[in-house]
Amino acid sequence: APEKSVNLPHGLGAAWGYARILLLFVAFYFMPSDPGPAAASYLLSGLLDAFDGHAARALNQGTRFGAMLDMLTDRCATMCLLVNLALLDPPRALLYQLSMSLDVASHWLHLHSSVVQGSDSHKSIDLTGNPVLRVYYTSRVSETPSCQTCSLRPPLPRCFVPSGEVGGQD
Repeated sequence: APEKSVNLPHGLGAAWGYARILLLFVAFYFMPSDPGPAAASYLLSGLLDAFDGHAARALNQGTRFGAMLDMLTDRCATMCLLVNLALLDPPRALLYQLSMSLDVASHWLHLHSSVVQGSDSHKSIDLTGNPVLRVYYTSRVSETPSCQTCSLRPPLPRCFVPSGEVGGQD
């Protein structure tokens, strides 16, 4: 059987993507105990997310692997954020678990359906289909804010509070 090569991400967009992953590790390390570095690292990672794919496409350095790695990084970032929220806010843990499940399931189903349809990218959608997905994936003006809003949910500030200060605990 012929050997399939993996087209690894390279260039400026990939460098920003890899920096984003490192910043997320820093954010999650500090999240339970030191809100300043955690918030700064998480938000900087989100900022890089807004530009890494655009840079890769603009410089013709985009790869399928890079697109998959970007989506996987998004999902892992959301999962880790929601796990930390669940640890800091146990009464609402079920809501965070449901949010995690919905996030993974909806992205997996969308990605799977685009692969089955033969799309080059999960962002290539049928423009006659779902109007919400159409705006989400085709409008550069809405894509970055809506992606960031999904990641930076209203309870986000609770993630950056030392665990002893949540819910009136000492």
